[in-house]
Amino acid sequence: MTIVPCPDGFFLSRYEVTLEAGPGGLHLPPYKGSSLRGGLARSFRRLVCGRPEAECRTCLLRHGCPYALVFESGPSPDSQALRLYENVPRPFVLEPPWDGRTTYDPGDRLAFGLTLVGRAVQLLPYFIVSLDEWGRFGLGRGRRPFAMVEVAALNPLTGDREVAFRAPERTVRDPGWVVRAEDLWEEAPGPPEAECTLEFLTPVRVLHEGRLTARPEFHVLVRNLLRRVSALYYFYHGRAYEADFAEIIRQATAVELARDLTMWVDWERYSGRQERRMKMGGFVGRAVYRGPLAAFRGLLRLGELIHVGKGAVFGLGKVRLSPGRPGSASRS
Repeated sequence: MTIVPCPDGFFLSRYEVTLEAGPGGLHLPPYKGSSLRGGLARSFRRLVCGRPEAECRTCLLRHGCPYALVFESGPSPDSQALRLYENVPRPFVLEPPWDGRTTYDPGDRLAFGLTLVGRAVQLLPYFIVSLDEWGRFGLGRGRRPFAMVEVAALNPLTGDREVAFRAPERTVRDPGWVVRAEDLWEEAPGPPEAECTLEFLTPVRVLHEGRLTARPEFHVLVRNLLRRVSALYYFYHGRAYEADFAEIIRQATAVELARDLTMWVDWERYSGRQERRMKMGGFVGRAVYRGPLAAFRGLLRLGELIHVGKGAVFGLGKVRLSPGRPGSASRS
């Protein structure tokens, strides 16, 4: 059996950001990822952009600009591979609380996850300063001010947590924890697993044959993960993911969707750039798979951290892997 190869050198870091509502409180949409992404992008650009009047895609400074790297990513001028890639994934993932809460009273706190991938890891100080400055310009309805309380580094492999920035101290002390793909693939070897469960914790939007699919077929998830890993590896690590993709997908089609416990949910976000509301539905729930799964364990573990499918930057596509069947009743 061919094991899905490890993208050696692929790395990321994870953090938890805590904000505190100001004197006017905060009013946010039920799904907060779009608001967080939009506010962070505006603050980041105010901080680093040397030509705010120019568009990123035509700016002469874009290939050395931290803002362009994070929010307007694209191939370098001399790049041959993926030079026509239209949907370049951003090198970060936001994980807002998926609780539907919309009102925060003065002093209430809001925590969300932030994952930085590849070259973006070294930009943590830019993210911290942008978050700090953003508080003065406000968030949500009425752009109400808030304060950034702290940023904590997380180690998902050990469960450790260490404060990297606390507002009163005004100093960044990042412990430098990184998760490397090699660490995740080390857990993959072993006897083939006959069955596993994937939980889809936030709406998953995956494409198959150019269209969104509502059925969590295993090979569709694998195809989307391979595309995401390949692009993140190339654009933010400077390396091509060398793999026999046809053989990997052939093996993935041998994995059966034994139980589909998912449902489709719809939500909307407002795009300031396009000045319109956009539908962002996807499937949530659980799925039980049966077949030769051991070959895919490393890839799935990486998918837990980088998410799968479209809208990952907003927090969509969050998955969790567990062996065996879920304990609750199912629908076929």
